[in-house]
Amino acid sequence: QVQLVESGGGLVQPGGSLRLSCVASGRFFSSYAMGWFRQAPGKEREFVAAINWSGGSTLYAKSVKGRFTISRDNAKNTVYLQMNSLKPEDTAVYYCAARLTSEPSRVGRYAYWGQGTQVTVSS
Repeated sequence: QVQLVESGGGLVQPGGSLRLSCVASGRFFSSYAMGWFRQAPGKEREFVAAINWSGGSTLYAKSVKGRFTISRDNAKNTVYLQMNSLKPEDTAVYYCAARLTSEPSRVGRYAYWGQGTQVTVSS
């Protein structure tokens, strides 16, 4: 069992930056690959970024590649999402999730989810 708690969301102006954190409970965090997803009002949950268990491999959605960076610190049981050059279309609830399976961009492959943190990009 893994419990995930996100933090770091908030209101930011276009072009600004935020860093989201996701802290995991449990002893086997380093065994899990992790992902970030987001969901805007009226839209389906969509993939943002993923990282493998060691941090040596990452994957990004086209819409965020070059602006967002996913990383992890297994000693702190934490995964991060650094978001730069934010745009109004990045506004959503952001969720972190953990998986033991392949296919990092598929929602259904993740077994554990956090409660989400709101990110609002607006002037």
